[in-house]
Amino acid sequence: MKNSHVSFPDTHHDASSNTLFGFWIYLMTDFILFAALFAVYAVLYTGMEGGPSAKQFFDLKSALASTLILLTGSFSCGMALLSIPKKKSGTIAWFALTFLLGAAFLGLEFANFKGLMDKGFTWKTNASFSSYFVLIGTHGLHIVFGLLFTLVFIIQLLRRGFTDAVIRRLTCLSLFWFFSYVVWIFMFTIVYLIGAN
Repeated sequence: MKNSHVSFPDTHHDASSNTLFGFWIYLMTDFILFAALFAVYAVLYTGMEGGPSAKQFFDLKSALASTLILLTGSFSCGMALLSIPKKKSGTIAWFALTFLLGAAFLGLEFANFKGLMDKGFTWKTNASFSSYFVLIGTHGLHIVFGLLFTLVFIIQLLRRGFTDAVIRRLTCLSLFWFFSYVVWIFMFTIVYLIGAN
């Protein structure tokens, strides 16, 4: 009797699975970084050394506007992800909107930092301001990278279309944006809502 053997592809070790697994590991390390920064902020935000604390100068209206912008960006990023690989123009449009919303958020964050610096408060002022600037600034740096990657991947999508590599990169980009949105929700809650009271 002949022994027939059917071979199936190993879907657990293809390039896409490996990339996504690696990207999830990166996000977990990023989560640890932010957890450490939140812990530092929780310890130092009252470290005023006789001077004012950062929480006395929080602009809650600006923080709320930033939150609404990022929540809208979360929606547009989700729509972009849903349109992959069905409609190229739709994917580009939704990621372009995500880019614009991210840029608007970054503009508000920059204006907030500039407002504090114009009053003479920087990360060198005291421990409270140091922990605030480092925590919020690290998130802002993530938004900058998100904007750069969004531009690069939109250009790749325009030039190459929905190749496997482009779809994989766009999926990772969406995960990166969602991670940034979730981190900001924690920041808004802990730093601005709880910390300002």
